[in-house]
Amino acid sequence: MSDLLRFLRELSEAARAVTLGASVPVADNKAGEGAYDPVTELDRAAERVLRATIEARFPEDGIEGEEYGVTRSEAARRWVLDPIDGTRALICGLPSWTTLVALVEDGEPVAGFIDSPVLGELAIGWQGGAVLHAGGERPLRVSGCRTLADARLATTDVYLFNGDEVDAFSRVRNQVPVTRYGLDALAYAKLAAGSIDLVIESGLKTHDWSALVPVVRGAGGVVGNWQGGTDLSTGSIVAAASDQLFEQAVRTLAA
Repeated sequence: MSDLLRFLRELSEAARAVTLGASVPVADNKAGEGAYDPVTELDRAAERVLRATIEARFPEDGIEGEEYGVTRSEAARRWVLDPIDGTRALICGLPSWTTLVALVEDGEPVAGFIDSPVLGELAIGWQGGAVLHAGGERPLRVSGCRTLADARLATTDVYLFNGDEVDAFSRVRNQVPVTRYGLDALAYAKLAAGSIDLVIESGLKTHDWSALVPVVRGAGGVVGNWQGGTDLSTGSIVAAASDQLFEQAVRTLAA
């Protein structure tokens, strides 16, 4: 495990060497007409360096990245990459974008990181623990918040919810004292650090959620779907600081 954690730090440093300090990039729209999904050359360059670093160390492992797809799909071990999560924040000059990397074994994320280069905060999680590297190292631990009445809630953007999801999220939002928006994956790192208690999102892809799972769970939190299960393949995610808060959020979403 110590070798793996060192390699995760090596990956974060390789990506930071590409992304940190770069000027605000120009974005292309990869979604096509009628939608907007920005991508920049910085996204592509960061994924290329992550892939090259993994290939040099683990040439038999699979790699799945947002920008360049899947390599060696048959491999039991796969690295899942989101070189820049929060490209909208990046092109607006905001500091909340992150780099996400997860190691997945037999379909289960077993280790990964959420790196916030501009903030200088690297959250690494694995099965059994999580740490924050930010001018030193300290353990990550969720707040343990147990009720919606006390919870600090986050989601990236309410306009990303569709149909009945809008009302479902509103029911939860109406029961919490604080809701914050626009953090993308940084919200999950803050949940692991204990300053956010609940994150609810939908429509996430594998590269969006794989890295956050070991970070949140390693810090003692809960990650599941809107129905209360553990299958995250639909991209509907609830991450919470305790079992009790997770269950209350799921009940409220379904009410």
